[in-house]
Amino acid sequence: MEDAQSTIKPHAVMIPIHYQGHVTPTINLALKLASKGFTITFVNTENIHHQITKSSPKKQSKESEEDHDIDIDIFAGARSSGLDIRYKTISDGFPLSYDRTRNSAEFNEANLKVFPAHVDELLGHLVQDDPSVSCLITDTFYTWTSRIARKYNLVNISFWTQPALAFTLEYHLDLLVANGHFASNDTRVDTIDYIPGVKALEPKDLTSFLQSTNTTSLARRIIGTAFNDVKNADFILINAVQELENDTISAIQEKQPFLAVGPIIPSGFTRGLVPTSLRTASDCTNWLNTKPQGSVLYASFGSSIQSRKSDIDEIAHGLVLSQVDFIWVLRPDAVSYEETYVLPDGFEERTENKGLVVPWCSQIEVLSHGAVGGFMTHCGWNSVLESLWCGVPLLCFPLLADQPTNRKLVVDDWRTGVNLCDRQPLTRLEVAEKINRLMSGKSAEDLREETFKVRQTLERALATEGSSEKNLNQFISDVKAKISRLK
Repeated sequence: MEDAQSTIKPHAVMIPIHYQGHVTPTINLALKLASKGFTITFVNTENIHHQITKSSPKKQSKESEEDHDIDIDIFAGARSSGLDIRYKTISDGFPLSYDRTRNSAEFNEANLKVFPAHVDELLGHLVQDDPSVSCLITDTFYTWTSRIARKYNLVNISFWTQPALAFTLEYHLDLLVANGHFASNDTRVDTIDYIPGVKALEPKDLTSFLQSTNTTSLARRIIGTAFNDVKNADFILINAVQELENDTISAIQEKQPFLAVGPIIPSGFTRGLVPTSLRTASDCTNWLNTKPQGSVLYASFGSSIQSRKSDIDEIAHGLVLSQVDFIWVLRPDAVSYEETYVLPDGFEERTENKGLVVPWCSQIEVLSHGAVGGFMTHCGWNSVLESLWCGVPLLCFPLLADQPTNRKLVVDDWRTGVNLCDRQPLTRLEVAEKINRLMSGKSAEDLREETFKVRQTLERALATEGSSEKNLNQFISDVKAKISRLK
């Protein structure tokens, strides 16, 4: 049997969900699996493909983007390096000109019904044209994976791009409901201490979707359906590290194959092979090169979620008051899709030579620069992992989704960050005080020490005998065994 399995070359079709925080780790997982011998057929929607190609600095064509970027293969560099990754694009049911951001409710509602049909059609053609296709790897938030995997006799693999804690809260939604912490007329606000593998957490540490009183929203319906579906998965891969969430991961492993293979961050020859950014990035290297070691605060609140204008105003004033050097990624739509955010009067003059404000940048390149000593963040999971990987402590300002849960891990459990705001409303004085606590003095030394310990844990996990490397190898062996049984 082992000899037969050793000749099996898994061929996985991989489909990320259409957000930057999901596209990036899924591409990086594709590179990792391909480097381990998988054949990958990676599938992006035409819209995501268009955003990546128009944002890529390598794009040279002066012709119409919509007419010609469909011919660009973002994995060409990966194939040139010897990785067997093919690339396909499919429609999400809407034309490229449709504004998915401003019409997000309409888009997501229709996409929930229309997109699975496009995936089904593509899988049918792929399986017919290439019988070697054996696995389907999709984002856990998709609601249709088990049905389509079963239809084409494929190994069903779910990829969770957030921490195990966020996963297990949704996975055990029934316990939250039964105990009155969710979907109750009189929702409890006391400590939650009954989730398997989780010692205790407060309601404020739940994901925003579990804190919401709207139990019938589209997001709630999608998540509920997706987590019923994931219980049919053959394997669940997670972008996390066993040692950092051992009890939580172990509890889920008692029910399903749940394998921590993170942090999934490209390194070595795969770094920079495939463009992943949905926005055009500014190069901050020359500016950073002029700054002392560990002196710069990097601030970014993610790729899509919006903030209150009053909060962004207070952060701007707080940066001025803190007197630290900073890079601030401030998207034009940081506050509103209708009009571009304008910084407070006098901000540019008061931060001249001290601050650099850009609409987007390569975050991993900035965080890995020696001049950066702290990260003010919305606590998106990719941001958390990248910052810890680079040994940079965090200043946490969670906005939505898994971010409140991620904050708990960073601040309360690992002690690698501090809260930007301990109470509402956010004030410029508190912003300045927290920035200085992060960047200087004894508190900063303690944070750097704890962050260094976590960084070492991440590095050990990816070493040859590390937990994530072992889990990935075990996953590959088990997938091959599963494929041989399905044949």
